[in-house]
Amino acid sequence: MAAAVTWFFRTGATLYWGDAESHLDIARRVIDSRTPGWPQLGTTWLPLPHLLMLPLVRNGWLWQTGLAGGIVSAFCMTLAATFLFTAMRRVFASSLAGWAAAAVFLLNPNTLYLGSIPMTEAAFFASLFGVLYFGTRFADTQGWGTLIGLGIAAYAGTLTRYEMWFLLPFIAVYVALIGGARRWWAAGSFCILAGAGPMLWLWHNWWYFDDALYFYRGPWSALAIQGNLPYPGKDDWRLAAQYFLEAGKWIAGWPALIVGAAGLIAAAVRRAFWPLLLLALPPVFYIWSIHSKGLPVFVPNLEPHGWYNTRYAMAFLPLIALGAAALARFGRIPAALAVAVVFVPLAIHPSEHSITWQEAETNSRGSRAVTDQAVAFLRAAAGPNETYFTGYGLTAIYRTLAIPFKDTLSGDNNPQYNMVWSRPDLFLWEDWAIVTGGDDVQSIIDKARLHGPRYDLSERIFVKGQKVVEIYHRAPALTQPYANPLR
Repeated sequence: MAAAVTWFFRTGATLYWGDAESHLDIARRVIDSRTPGWPQLGTTWLPLPHLLMLPLVRNGWLWQTGLAGGIVSAFCMTLAATFLFTAMRRVFASSLAGWAAAAVFLLNPNTLYLGSIPMTEAAFFASLFGVLYFGTRFADTQGWGTLIGLGIAAYAGTLTRYEMWFLLPFIAVYVALIGGARRWWAAGSFCILAGAGPMLWLWHNWWYFDDALYFYRGPWSALAIQGNLPYPGKDDWRLAAQYFLEAGKWIAGWPALIVGAAGLIAAAVRRAFWPLLLLALPPVFYIWSIHSKGLPVFVPNLEPHGWYNTRYAMAFLPLIALGAAALARFGRIPAALAVAVVFVPLAIHPSEHSITWQEAETNSRGSRAVTDQAVAFLRAAAGPNETYFTGYGLTAIYRTLAIPFKDTLSGDNNPQYNMVWSRPDLFLWEDWAIVTGGDDVQSIIDKARLHGPRYDLSERIFVKGQKVVEIYHRAPALTQPYANPLR
């Protein structure tokens, strides 16, 4: 993973994904903001990946380069592969099975990319495979230490991605079934420990946003972003499964899916029902989400012929790894054949199957061009220690320029932002304003012209396929009797 982090850092791809930029900057805002602290973790994205970045994101260079998030993801992906290896070795009583599973999972180009950038997949796989390992071990030992490990792994997963919320009832039933004479104590203890994660997040949303389900139905939720717009698979189970399976083909290739299917039959014969159930549930969750939860997945060869949310098909890789492990238990030759069949297509056409990198690189071209132009202008025009009034989605500009977030004012800084919204003539003091295509900041700047302060347009940035970005500079006031009291 260290080599992968280095490679993507040197090629400049660490922050191609817009979500990677957002995850990194959320972590930074917890410690560097007009209003630092826990509320900066926001509402839609779960907090654990951002909290894990906090020790590193304090360093300015690690934040600017994105390595603060890349290092955390690499550590989590390595931990995930370790848990997967030990779980498969225990399930199939074979170290060869463990090595086959770990290799199939970890050496996939999409695993290497998402494990090298500030995304949530690495932390989720670490928690998922932790649940797999401790659940497998609990079936053998039924020890309380193992049960606590299972609960902690599930708790971490619930604070990383919502898929783990979906998995919790199934894990609890599993614990109850294998818990022996103490089954209800074991299941209850697991539910209390793992369920603390969702309860914490519900409380967070209720306390800070007055709605426990704000993450689900708020303005930044998947439902709000997608709205009622149609997409392939919405309310259509067949299309939902087709698009997700097609994304899986781009992630791993048809040969890998076939190996995985064959291996799953072998795993069922081996009665490895716990790994089969646990690792099959995330794909079910995603197909359900495509069908009912406003979560489209687009692939290049199907309408509308693009890249969007392809990374969710990474859910196939654990099943393929399980299949490879099941085949490997028959000996070195089956193990070598299984791994070779998985990797030969990836080696012959690596770019074709690096679909997550392709999505990030293609979809970020416009935003990267906007950032580059804005950075070039501000480097020449802005002075040191100046302040910025900024709209949504522009944090890459400030990160690139090493401008602390405490020198920016955005919608993440309440109550000051609301004060500026209601009375810009009294509370708007920033030297610059950067707006995107008629956003709220643009409205406030227009409102300020009535009674001051006045902001003059200094630069307008046009990039094909992107909203126009405008940069305004505050006009000198005739008098300025006192300094900005809110900075």
